[in-house]
Amino acid sequence: MAVSLLANEVSDLCIGKPAVRSLPLSAAAGELAAALRRVARSGAAACVAVTGPARAVAGRVGLADVLCFLCTEPDALARPAAALAKPVSALLPKDGAGEVRRVDPRSSILEALDAILSGAQVLAVPLRAGGRKKQLAGGAAAGGDFCWLTQEDLVRYFLNSIGLFYHVAARSVSSLGLVRTDYLSVRPGESALSAVPLIRRAVTSETAVAVVTEDGHLVGEISPALLAACDETAAAAIATLSVADLMAYVDYFGSPPEHILRAIKAGLKDKGLDAMLDLIEDETLSSFSSLSASSSSDEESGRTQLRRPSSGSYGRRSAEEPVVCSPTSSLVAVMVQALAHRVNYVWVLDEDDDCRLAGIVTFADVLRVFREQLQ
Repeated sequence: MAVSLLANEVSDLCIGKPAVRSLPLSAAAGELAAALRRVARSGAAACVAVTGPARAVAGRVGLADVLCFLCTEPDALARPAAALAKPVSALLPKDGAGEVRRVDPRSSILEALDAILSGAQVLAVPLRAGGRKKQLAGGAAAGGDFCWLTQEDLVRYFLNSIGLFYHVAARSVSSLGLVRTDYLSVRPGESALSAVPLIRRAVTSETAVAVVTEDGHLVGEISPALLAACDETAAAAIATLSVADLMAYVDYFGSPPEHILRAIKAGLKDKGLDAMLDLIEDETLSSFSSLSASSSSDEESGRTQLRRPSSGSYGRRSAEEPVVCSPTSSLVAVMVQALAHRVNYVWVLDEDDDCRLAGIVTFADVLRVFREQLQ
């Protein structure tokens, strides 16, 4: 089984993948935020690479990294323009978390799997011109382009060969020991600012922060994927709102409920964050102008349309419910469910305990099951 399954190379999983957009370490954080908006509109992965000398990959950053930076960097909320002028190197984790590891396209699937399981958040694979024959010959594409190889790619690869793992595919996630209870969580009434350290951990662990009531029920989540639907002005919402109100803000980003907008502005005034308040008001005016222009165009064509912001390539709209399963759900069912929703995790609700949150199943742990089967 292992011989046939692992005969493929990393390059086989990268066929058709686009080159990753990248910025140098010296680029400004504001330039990164603008690049992320362009990436999200294009439907590509809502993150970019940060590269150093000789295009060495130093990290991968998304909007959640920008927001966490603005909410934790001293004086960043008071002087957002100055903060966004700092280099993107300031956004990279100082503890080595979220490691990006470069792998040769001729590496085996097993080598890629071991790299992910040994701590790499994502793999950077150089793209080679001319297809498989030239890849084997070592011909590199111009400019040193590369693509991402993710946990999702590897899970999809094993799902395509799930028949070889029939003895574990139908087993429940609980019987396989996949239900983690050390998930990240906050209460709806807590300040969103207090959740920033958890959001940072969610970024590096490729998961999310569960929003859980006092009696243990899951009412939502804050994830890097959902935050990718916003822009850098969402830092004002994180700095002033409760977790529950932040979820509503993200759900309706671009046209938040009036009471949410009032709460943000009042919070910024109370904290003396006038520069951030000016930025929010400028964005609100810009959004209103864009909406008015769109409405006029629709009226002229005799159509009425409702527009909601896209969350980029994650395949989810912000108003979607968290993806959940039960402890008795099979491994293959959870894999299919997560891949269908483009998430790297599934929350587990215990049907025998009034559907309270029991834990989380992550792609990293799912991949460990397949690694054990290949030994």
